[in-house]
Amino acid sequence: MRFFKGLLIAILILTAIFVGGGLLLPGEVHVERSTVIQADASRIFPYLNNFRRFNEWSPWAQRDPNTRYTFSGPDAGRGATMSWESDHEEVGYGSQEIVESIPNDRVATALNFGHMGTARAAFRLQPDDSGTKVTWSLDTSLPANPVARWMGLFFDRFIGPDYEEGLARLKAAVEGTA
Repeated sequence: MRFFKGLLIAILILTAIFVGGGLLLPGEVHVERSTVIQADASRIFPYLNNFRRFNEWSPWAQRDPNTRYTFSGPDAGRGATMSWESDHEEVGYGSQEIVESIPNDRVATALNFGHMGTARAAFRLQPDDSGTKVTWSLDTSLPANPVARWMGLFFDRFIGPDYEEGLARLKAAVEGTA
């Protein structure tokens, strides 16, 4: 009986640490990756400002070539929207809309992953000695849920490699064009 009482107390203490610790973790997540592309921002911007060009460099396009895409709104710029649906677990479903478009400077999008939540992504273009520095970032708020907060610690490891792959593909696409 003492053993079970001790075990129960240990489980309660561990649960309290998990829940309490989780609630103390940050409620915001930021992921960011950059690369320098040997091209002027005016050559890069069209790849970022038009979802119809997204799969030319997207890190997720290769994972499921059967992903179904729907485009709405203008072809490019603010209000352009892309929705996707895939049976591949790494692609899933969702939508994103361009909410800010400053030519040759910045593109910001609002992402909606359905029950998985929402996020904001942005591309920033900055002059660099070798061309243009492109920074791709993602920001999201986490619910006051200890499991979500613990998962937030791993977002950089989950998303960062995809952003690195996407930026490398973008670099190859842009530098490969005249």
